[in-house]
Amino acid sequence: MLRRIGIELARHAPFTAAGAVSGIVIMAIVVLVKTPSNVSETIFYILHPAHVLFSAIVTTAMYKRYSTGKLWAAILIGYTGSVGISTLSDSIIPYLGGESLSINMEFHIGFIEKWWLVNPLAFLGIAIGYLRPTTKLPHAAHVFLSTWASLFYFTAFGAAQWLPLLPLIFLFLFLAVWIPCCVSDIVYPHLFLGGAQHHHD
Repeated sequence: MLRRIGIELARHAPFTAAGAVSGIVIMAIVVLVKTPSNVSETIFYILHPAHVLFSAIVTTAMYKRYSTGKLWAAILIGYTGSVGISTLSDSIIPYLGGESLSINMEFHIGFIEKWWLVNPLAFLGIAIGYLRPTTKLPHAAHVFLSTWASLFYFTAFGAAQWLPLLPLIFLFLFLAVWIPCCVSDIVYPHLFLGGAQHHHD
């Protein structure tokens, strides 16, 4: 398992870096056009639920493809793997990143504040992942949505001179996506497979 984790992290690093670069470009544009924080907040609350949706699709699909596909287990794994890890990626890591840079950050948890939107999308993602267990395109969407949600958390809930901080923001965006997304999409569902694994094409 540890070897697989290392391989997957290494394989996804370049793609995650590309996502972080796209995030830095978007963040620079947001700063240069002086986008109000309330606009960034609105965008965050669009991207975060979308991230949860695609995360639920991939996590559930990965479990379904390599297991006997018990429905109750798929729901449990898909929900905790998407909502829990998306919260870590989109909210907790950006918040801690901002605090470590001495930025005055507000702390917000999307699935609590927008529970009426995030939870239905999580269950929709579980249903899609269970019925159509495909992972490649949803995983790509997951990576980019996670990156963009994390960057808009910074600009929505923090106030700073962002341009000089962009190299460090890149690092936090990379870490906020690389480890949580790989854990959510690949490692987490495999923890529940046990010894017997079944591949469904």
